[in-house]
Amino acid sequence: MADDGSAQSQTVWPLPKFYFQVDGLGEGIGSAFHEVSGLDSETQAIEYRHGNSKVFSPIKMPGLQKVGNVTLKKGIFVKDNKFWAWYSTFKMNTIKRTTVVIKLLDESGSPTMTWTLNNAWPTKIQGTDLKADGNEAAIETIELAYESLVIANG
Repeated sequence: MADDGSAQSQTVWPLPKFYFQVDGLGEGIGSAFHEVSGLDSETQAIEYRHGNSKVFSPIKMPGLQKVGNVTLKKGIFVKDNKFWAWYSTFKMNTIKRTTVVIKLLDESGSPTMTWTLNNAWPTKIQGTDLKADGNEAAIETIELAYESLVIANG
């Protein structure tokens, strides 16, 4: 039987990526972001060949896992400098680390997939570019370093 379109089919259509929420950032930083990118994980390959191997090429084994930095972008609002306030909390090479949770939401607002960034801290902040002939919204960017990534469904 064909899908009549009355409800989103959980098995036929991929999830849209425009409805998401970010929780756990510094004090007072909201969860409304324009873009989240960099949710990746990589396993380095270790090449090894033992001395009595009959094959003249090394074998590859999984090695250390590595995660990249996550970039968050949001619009700049009047008297909103919470990114800068959080970034400026570095004191003698120390900063309070936090757990950041990024949720992909369904049409009812329930999380369908979550990415948990453990021990996250801001490593880079970038203000908006300014153009005299531009008409787009002012966007600021913060980049988060973190130690591990946990992905869960539902």
